[in-house]
Amino acid sequence: MKLLSVNVGRPTAVPYTDQPEGVTGIDKRPVDGPVRVAAPGPKGVGASGLAGDAVCETRHHGGDDQAVYAMAREDLDEWEGVLGRTLPNGSFGENLTTEGIDLSGARIGERWAVGSEVVLEVTSGRIPCRTFQGHLGEKGWVKRFTRRGAPGAYLRVVRPGEIRAGDAIRIVHRPDHEVTVALQFRAVTTEQTLLPLLLAAGEALHPEARAKARKYKEKYEENLGVKSGAVQGS
Repeated sequence: MKLLSVNVGRPTAVPYTDQPEGVTGIDKRPVDGPVRVAAPGPKGVGASGLAGDAVCETRHHGGDDQAVYAMAREDLDEWEGVLGRTLPNGSFGENLTTEGIDLSGARIGERWAVGSEVVLEVTSGRIPCRTFQGHLGEKGWVKRFTRRGAPGAYLRVVRPGEIRAGDAIRIVHRPDHEVTVALQFRAVTTEQTLLPLLLAAGEALHPEARAKARKYKEKYEENLGVKSGAVQGS
C-alpha cells in the first residue's frame, strides 16, 4: 500500500460553485517534494490539512474532520472505463491518490501511518456536490457517483508531519466494529434506515454523521414508543 501522489489546488474562479466569491480549490494537481500535513482547525474556520492546498467553501468542506481527502487509484481506473476518458491523479479533488487500499472497506476510526511521521484517521466518505459535478463536466454526476457507492475517504490528522509521493501507507489501527466507509456513505445518502448502525463507530465518526445517526435513532425510538402505547391502550 502506498501513496501515489500528493495533490493540492489553488483558488480558481469558476461558474459552477456556490462559494460566495465564486472560487474553488477542487482542481488539485500532483506536487513534487514533501508536503506538510497538520490539523487545520474546526470546520468553518480551518480549511485543508495540507500546506499550500486551497479549500474555498469552508461552510461545507475542510476542517479537522475533513482535513485530508483520499481516493484510490483503482477507483479512478474503474471510472476511466465508465466515462471513457483519462482521469489523472487528483481528478476527483483528492489530496491523496492511493494504491492498494480498499477505501470503501476502510473502517471509520481506522488509522494509517503515511511515511515516517504522519498518522491519519478515517472519519467518513465524501458526499458529492454541485462543484464536483461542474469540475468533471459530467451530466448527472452527483447521482452516478452516489449510486456507485465508492466515495473515497475523509481523514483527520492524528499526528502531523510531512508526506510525499511514494510513501508507504500502513494500517496501524483497525477498530473491531463493522462500520465501513461504504456503509457510512449509504446510510447518510440513500439508506437512512442504516443510520443507527453508524453509532458503533463512536467518537471516530464524523460529528455530522454521528448527529444525524443519533437524531434518526431517537426519532425511531420515539415513534416506536408511540406505536407501542397505542397498541397497549387499544
